[in-house]
Amino acid sequence: MSLLERKIESLPFVLAELNYLAPTDGKPRTYAFDPPPGEPKSTALPEPHQVPVFDGRSISDSFSLDREGFALVRHPTAVRDFYNDEEIRKVYYPAAESFIRATLRADRVVIFDHTVRRRVDGAADIRGAGPRQPATRIHVDQTDASGANRVREHLPAEADELLKGRVQVVNLWRPIRGPLRDSPLALCDAASVAADDLVASDLIYPNRRGETYSVKFNSDHRWFYFPEMTADQALLLKCYDLATDGRARFAPHTAFVDPTTPKDAPPRESIELRTLVFHRP
Repeated sequence: MSLLERKIESLPFVLAELNYLAPTDGKPRTYAFDPPPGEPKSTALPEPHQVPVFDGRSISDSFSLDREGFALVRHPTAVRDFYNDEEIRKVYYPAAESFIRATLRADRVVIFDHTVRRRVDGAADIRGAGPRQPATRIHVDQTDASGANRVREHLPAEADELLKGRVQVVNLWRPIRGPLRDSPLALCDAASVAADDLVASDLIYPNRRGETYSVKFNSDHRWFYFPEMTADQALLLKCYDLATDGRARFAPHTAFVDPTTPKDAPPRESIELRTLVFHRP
């Protein structure tokens, strides 16, 4: 038994319901807009499972982006209004780019988008229809194919050369206000995920088709969260890694209902940045 596994045995945890992928015929697909007549919004149906989600606070220094696929970091910000898109791009983007480049010792970091989320009771997570909601199904933002395609999409003139080196897609996720008690993020240890647990799933937009991983249930999965994250803390989350040398490549994650959340806890507000991280060959 590894040192981390021995530590896990002594950690506090909550039993939470996480939404895995139910068995489905064919490749799962989800429309990011109103589907054509007669088509369901999604064929990726949830299969809830009660699983322990361990409190990783006391061993936060043990987690590694390249081993478990995520890491808790301290990252204060000068942003005053995360609902001001111009301020995010002028203030938050440059600071986050510098932070990620230094932390991961990268040659280059390119931020390609961000999403601000604010939970509203009863609201569905629909793009362009009010605030984005926490994502309550287990997923990975990229796949083996779509991770590389992100480079081709955002840096087409340089893509062939950049893909000769190491490329990662890394998210920087943080609460806008804290301590965050509502709809925290559960993170699955990438080392506990088998390759066939990940199911490539289409995400269909009006003008393009993306691909994410849905996740099948596996009792070997190890889940963690960091309760009561504050606004000066953030999570680095691995969504893709071109390297195939044993390092974590994909870290499944999901928002979840923490059964210990106080009834008067403010609804979750969070922001995630999605970045391409490059290392020269």
